[in-house]
Amino acid sequence: MGKIRIVTDSTADLSAEQVEKYGITVVPISVIFGSHTYADGVDLKAADFYTKLTTENVLPKTSQPSPEAFRQVYEELSADGDSIISVHISGKLSGTLNSAQIAAREVEAKVATVDSKNASQGIGLSVLVAAEAAARGLSFEETELLVEKSVSRTFSVFAVDTLEYLQKNGRIGKAASLLGSLLQIRPILYADPEGMVAAYDKVRGRSQVIPTLVKAALKTVSPDQPVNLSVVHSNNEESAGELVAKLKDHYEIASLHVGMVGPAIGAHIGPGAVGLMIQPSFETLQSF
Repeated sequence: MGKIRIVTDSTADLSAEQVEKYGITVVPISVIFGSHTYADGVDLKAADFYTKLTTENVLPKTSQPSPEAFRQVYEELSADGDSIISVHISGKLSGTLNSAQIAAREVEAKVATVDSKNASQGIGLSVLVAAEAAARGLSFEETELLVEKSVSRTFSVFAVDTLEYLQKNGRIGKAASLLGSLLQIRPILYADPEGMVAAYDKVRGRSQVIPTLVKAALKTVSPDQPVNLSVVHSNNEESAGELVAKLKDHYEIASLHVGMVGPAIGAHIGPGAVGLMIQPSFETLQSF
């Protein structure tokens, strides 16, 4: 009986340590600056991306991996009879999931494609649940079911400095209602149950951002249980550190990740954003 291999795309914003620990395969999104195309996380790292974002005269665009890119990955990973669980950015935000689904139908391997209905480490948390389940020896069906539980119980909320990037890249979704009323206002957005970017709240001034994010987490994920937590930022390390400190006052954190949003997501939210992704711990998910 083969192993379970885990695949995702670079919008999951996994750290090198997370990828290495579980042997996760990450298929890169393409990030396009003018006439130059970069593989997200491969030949364009987050720090360099934000420098380019503030110095280039053109806004970056992104392009999903092709079905062929996924097909090659699936065939390589399944060559020895291994099965694959492939977890991706919300199908409402990108065609990446569709590319993975097309590839899954074209290979003989056993492949489950999962819509995270999320972005950034909101995907990453579910990817890591899949990887941990596989590492603990759960069956393919058990692992897939646990990932689906993870998806439905992962909450992502974030604050952006501007909606300009989301608007111009066509990813603003249900947050469009905030446009035109943002003088001194900080929009708070979240991934809704359908996997769309939607308006959660709006606050006046930066001082209200962190308290609002913390309240949103507490309202959605009970502090009476251990949690997996990711705090991410787009070149806004100070706010990320403050957010982590406030969340530690309320939660028992089983797993913590703090890191930068990568180029593929950063192209859509712009610099200065900060957010959190939170879900019940692995053991708690198993009990549901």
